[in-house]
Amino acid sequence: MATVMKLGPVTRVEGHLEVELTIDTVNGVQQVVDAKSVGAMFRGFEKILVGRDPRDATHLTQRICGVCPVSHGMASSLALEQAFGVTAPTNGRLIRNLVLGANYIQSHILHFYHLNAADYINTTGILDMSPWTPRYTTPDMVTGATASALVTNYVAALAMRRRAHQMGAIMGGKLPHTPVFVVGGATDKVTADQITQFRTILTDLRTFINNTYIKDVQTVASAFAQYDTIGKGPGNFLSYGVFDQDNAGTTKLLKRGRYTGGSFQTVDVAQIKEYVKYSWYAATDGNKNPATGTTAASASKTGAYSWIKAPRYIDAVHEAGPLARMYVNGDYRAGIGVNHRLMARALEAKKVADAMDGWLNQLVVGQASYTYKAVPATGSGIGLTEAPRGALGHWMGIGSSRINRYQIITPTAWNASPRDDAGRLGAIEQALVGTPVKDINQPVEVLRVIHSFDPCLSCSVHMARPGEKAELIINA
Repeated sequence: MATVMKLGPVTRVEGHLEVELTIDTVNGVQQVVDAKSVGAMFRGFEKILVGRDPRDATHLTQRICGVCPVSHGMASSLALEQAFGVTAPTNGRLIRNLVLGANYIQSHILHFYHLNAADYINTTGILDMSPWTPRYTTPDMVTGATASALVTNYVAALAMRRRAHQMGAIMGGKLPHTPVFVVGGATDKVTADQITQFRTILTDLRTFINNTYIKDVQTVASAFAQYDTIGKGPGNFLSYGVFDQDNAGTTKLLKRGRYTGGSFQTVDVAQIKEYVKYSWYAATDGNKNPATGTTAASASKTGAYSWIKAPRYIDAVHEAGPLARMYVNGDYRAGIGVNHRLMARALEAKKVADAMDGWLNQLVVGQASYTYKAVPATGSGIGLTEAPRGALGHWMGIGSSRINRYQIITPTAWNASPRDDAGRLGAIEQALVGTPVKDINQPVEVLRVIHSFDPCLSCSVHMARPGEKAELIINA
């Protein structure tokens, strides 16, 4: 007797994600047998940007996301620099890396403690208040001293995340939405005092990551060992690479590459296509590379169920994010599943924070941090980087010194996409299929899988619909 469950909006994710699950008993185990990932809101940034001064893109695209705006500023800057024919000088590259690194750290801390922890901890008698209520409480959740310690660190992590924002603002002007990223580098001219202030906070954050964050992830992973294999997904990984180690961008801290069908391979963005059979976009938007992509909303389209397009690399579903980056880079290949996503993210936070200390040493006080270049009459560019949640690409064109085309593929488009034209489920959809669900009234297992991807659909705009609850349809 199958049950169709509609969860939405899913809490503790960035933006508006809804999930439709079909749950049935297979070989004596109640589990998810089908899943639909629904991006529930149309944003339309590709439309908003057309006709504007190209330099506006770096600032406007950061408003796509309030948690990872720096990545959009980076992707946009890289795309514009390709179109303008300019490269950031050393100080500009380092400032960008440091501000982006600060954004990574705050996002990774946020992910584990404030978006994931409630799936694993029974806080009854410890925190009987918001945001810990209302909540699911299941028999497998940790209790007692372990739960108390994790809650204590949850509170400490709030301060650490704030400190990461403060650190990034030292050179980024402010966070979120840094104003210093521009075509040709960054507008800040570094002082010795800024370097000292930045390093002081970074040292505190590195201590927290090494002594608290990583250990807490290990504690959860040990208590929930079954999640080493639950939520595997497609088993393919994609990374554009991030944190340039030279001004030409040829060497990166986390390299570009992919793991497809059991082998490591290179990335050619010309092999990316977006499909829209199950997305609320016109059929003419489908089967296109983003370099020639279009965005025409079709809200009444029959058979569609998401505002997310379905990007595919040579028609294969790929997962993006910290596990993908660390797997491709060779830093973490212990396995694929919920626990491995959590651990890869924590270890990546350490890797980035350690690298940031070295980048501070490379800054030259008073040296120029950007190179001016006038807006060209025509041009095009592709900006590839990595947001905390995964591969991020901006494709843009310029005509008559104005933006005439702009396309964006976000990490969550890779992870939370709907089916493509061939019916292949998206990465989260695949990860959910086979997930055991002991109690359909408290499907915490489903949330653990979803949250491990850290979906981010539309972070800068939030919308609530009072009174909505999960819908159950029996014998659907």
